[in-house]
Amino acid sequence: MKKKINILTSTRAEYGLLKPIIEKLKLIPNFDVRVVATGAHLSAEFGWTYKEIEQDGIEIDEKIEILLSADTPAAISKSMGLAMIGFADYFERLKPDMLIVLGDRYETLAVTTVAMNHRIPITHLYGGETTEGAIDESIRHAITKLSYLHFTSTEEYRNRVIQLGENPKNVFCVGAIGIENILKEKLLSKPEFEESVNFKLDKPYAVVTFHPVTLEDNKSKEQVKALLDVCESYKDMKFIFTKANADSSGRIINQMIDDFVYNNNHSIVFTSLGMTRYLSALKYCNMVIGNSSSGVIEAPSFGIPTINIGDRQKGRIQAVGVINCEPIKEDIQKAVELALSDGFRNKAKSTVNPYGDGKTSEKIVDTIKDFILNDKVNLKKKFYDCEMR
Repeated sequence: MKKKINILTSTRAEYGLLKPIIEKLKLIPNFDVRVVATGAHLSAEFGWTYKEIEQDGIEIDEKIEILLSADTPAAISKSMGLAMIGFADYFERLKPDMLIVLGDRYETLAVTTVAMNHRIPITHLYGGETTEGAIDESIRHAITKLSYLHFTSTEEYRNRVIQLGENPKNVFCVGAIGIENILKEKLLSKPEFEESVNFKLDKPYAVVTFHPVTLEDNKSKEQVKALLDVCESYKDMKFIFTKANADSSGRIINQMIDDFVYNNNHSIVFTSLGMTRYLSALKYCNMVIGNSSSGVIEAPSFGIPTINIGDRQKGRIQAVGVINCEPIKEDIQKAVELALSDGFRNKAKSTVNPYGDGKTSEKIVDTIKDFILNDKVNLKKKFYDCEMR
């Protein structure tokens, strides 16, 4: 009897990180790998990104719709409720031997809660990280406590998961899959990328992504305005925007970006570039601007500066090529000028990315295979008390 390995994906970014794991798990004869898509993947507003999964030749076992056409706190809570209802039925039918999840999304918390009730062992990627400006901080640690196997991107994060009471024997530092994708994915040439986005890159350009800062009430609008005012002032640069995710206030951000691009022909916007085009965009750009984790984790591997705005990524381990600034026009402008300077660009080129060696998915798959096929999983977890060791 094959072991059923269930993999959850709800966003474009998370799928790009899970892809090499899915591909390697599917090569194991003893595993029946089932990918389930939910959340923003199934929304026209967010680009029907489940199609990217299918275009990669990966079959989706089931699509479970949960997203409401609003991003208020009440709507998000209701989406979590829909996720619990939909996945309760799905897990009852499938009865998977393991669920693999990545990150810190609210829908992931809902699904892992259901998996806990069904006594499904949960494997969690990227616990132990800190993002002080987002509600993701609490969600991430909650998912850690629901999970049995843990894979972290740095040793510091591994220690933090153990500090939360998880057994060190179940916590593995493997690095970030984003680094593996950069090293192994066949990226587009610059002319191929220009053609794919239908946008001439005849000037220096920045890749811009700004997500809501979910622990700061009603601040998204003024913060995005400050960012867009800076972008508007740089007529000798071009800007490639990728839209915000399905968090509270994400729709406000996306509408402001749409309006900006409509009125500024030195910019272009995408709901989703997909992994290959997004990494290709990073490869040839002069800087990354915004508050996405990709600016902190992936961008330094290209030797380019990142301008990290505000508190959304506060607390993450950072390479020397990351410039932190406040979400106000004057600070963002100073950061852009610093990122354009020869001195800082040379500094960014020599940076060492602290997030691993590019062999992440192999380490993860080998560990999962060992635990599942050798019956090492015991859901009766004991709290690991560091102070008593």
